[in-house]
Amino acid sequence: MSARCCAGQIPYFEDICKGIKAGDTCEKLVGYSAVYRVCFGMACFFFIFCLLTLNINNSKSCRAYIHNGFWFFKLLLLGAMCSGAFFIPDQETFLNAWRYVGAVGGFLFIVIQLLLLVEFAHKWNKNWTAGTATNKLWYASLSLVTLITYSITTGGLIWMAVFYTQKDGCMENKILLGVNGGLCLLMSVVSISPSVRDRQPHSGILQSGLISCYVTYLTFSALSSKPAEVVLDEHGKNVTICVPNFGQDLYRDKTLVAGLGTAILCVCILYSCLTSTTRSSSDALQGRYTAPELEVARCCFCFGSGGEDAEEKRNMKEGPRVIYDEKKSTVYSYAYFHFMFFLASLYVMMTVTNWFNYESANIETFFSGSWSIFWVKMASCWICVLLYLGTLIAPLCRPSPQYSV
Repeated sequence: MSARCCAGQIPYFEDICKGIKAGDTCEKLVGYSAVYRVCFGMACFFFIFCLLTLNINNSKSCRAYIHNGFWFFKLLLLGAMCSGAFFIPDQETFLNAWRYVGAVGGFLFIVIQLLLLVEFAHKWNKNWTAGTATNKLWYASLSLVTLITYSITTGGLIWMAVFYTQKDGCMENKILLGVNGGLCLLMSVVSISPSVRDRQPHSGILQSGLISCYVTYLTFSALSSKPAEVVLDEHGKNVTICVPNFGQDLYRDKTLVAGLGTAILCVCILYSCLTSTTRSSSDALQGRYTAPELEVARCCFCFGSGGEDAEEKRNMKEGPRVIYDEKKSTVYSYAYFHFMFFLASLYVMMTVTNWFNYESANIETFFSGSWSIFWVKMASCWICVLLYLGTLIAPLCRPSPQYSV
């Protein structure tokens, strides 16, 4: 229901809107302004709890109960903070300042998300490689997954070269596809180079294939987010170029497509937040990895740490089984948990409002047609490549155990 529609149905609607300085028809309480205010309340909520849970060492402390309990009151507080954000005066100053805070936080969230992706790739290869010592079928599994990732990468780049470029024009798309394709080749060559393999025996093309697959996805997502390029043909008619033309049926249900895309976006954000607060991922972000001899190969390795299982088996033989009940120390950092959701709130805010082009933001079209989104995705692509290459090259410059993966 729009603000103008409410004005004709709710008594004293215009008087209320003027009283809270939200415009004649409360237009300042809808659209991108509403997204900024709701996410402001969410971000403040998680940031406060991040400060409250700093340096908690066990679950028996008074502040630990704030994290593990009082759910009803925390939900009330979250709702109150999101509602209270709508009463912030001087909207223009607030929006101009808050969008820069959101940009910094959203970018930091992307970097952490990419770090976790690189860590996931290394963990996958190391876990399955550990299984080859006892069962040679793990070699077949590694080869199959590697073949699939490189097939997707090659097929995706060829598909984009066919549909997002033309013989005349589309030079920008051609350059980007060439650069990103070259980066995928560079990662593959570096990952199996003798110098890298000497320092990191577990380095291989499975990691580079997985990262290349993600680079291909980001490239496709970025190209599909570019604003349409329109030129005049020989008959003087406007023609859209450098985009695939699959007919009109593809664009009939934009709202449904946007809704599915929003759901996928939320699932990915939630997964990234929860994954980054597990003990193994927290250790990986700090440069600590499980010893190779403690790895236990498994298909669903991401749901548990092979090193933890091996340690528990050893403890069962030597004595009582170790249970992580957080009486002596916490399994993960409570403050870091809330900090990740703080960054996720800012990332959602910037994504839904087209980053810096928030005036033209629309929930049905925020996945396409924006230069800001295009460059954010391309920058994410290149940062991901740099992070992965950094994990390979860093041990060569400083051979220290903290860089081994």
